[in-house]
Amino acid sequence: MIKVLVVDDDFMVARIHAGYVERVQGFSVVATAHSGQAAIAAVAQHRPDLVLLDIYLPDMSGLDVLRTLRGIAHPVDVLVITAARDVATVQEAMRGGAVNYLIKPFTAAALTDRLQRYADTRRQLTAIGPTAEQDEVDRLFGVDPPGPPPLPKGLSAATCALVADVLRENGELSAAETAALTGLSRVSARRYLEYLCVSGRAELRPRYGTAGRPEHRYRWTG
Repeated sequence: MIKVLVVDDDFMVARIHAGYVERVQGFSVVATAHSGQAAIAAVAQHRPDLVLLDIYLPDMSGLDVLRTLRGIAHPVDVLVITAARDVATVQEAMRGGAVNYLIKPFTAAALTDRLQRYADTRRQLTAIGPTAEQDEVDRLFGVDPPGPPPLPKGLSAATCALVADVLRENGELSAAETAALTGLSRVSARRYLEYLCVSGRAELRPRYGTAGRPEHRYRWTG
């Protein structure tokens, strides 16, 4: 269960947000606070996993609360929920390590989406273990894996798929062999094979004979 502290200067708004949180599976509200100092004290007392933090508080800025929480021994994540929409505030929240930023007014569905994203990230971190690979870190930070480069002008996706299938089935071919198997010209076959090398699905392996230039052969790597 992910423990949540809701911080908002408006008692009714805090109650509404707490109600939103309680409806999300896996989340539980441990307390609400209505000022910056009360929020800091509540974190020390209840040790929540996540703080839903307003920026406009009666005694101090939510950004100051965020900076204070970064210096405490108990680690806590912060999701900023505020009417502040100026870029400077958003930037300061990001610098302070906020996991997300939700601008008021918002729907229960919008908050649910942010909470579920937060829960997913926690699950991924738990599943990774003590060390992480780059692709795992990329997923945590929402970085899409790099896709293959675009096909050069004059090449078609269907023909490229045909060449890829033929190379995969045979393991290793020359451009001439690929041309014979696909019905393409040798030049066209070589262009597709070179693209497969650039996109990381094949590699060029020169074969050296007794005399003359080495034969260029292409090996499927997947």
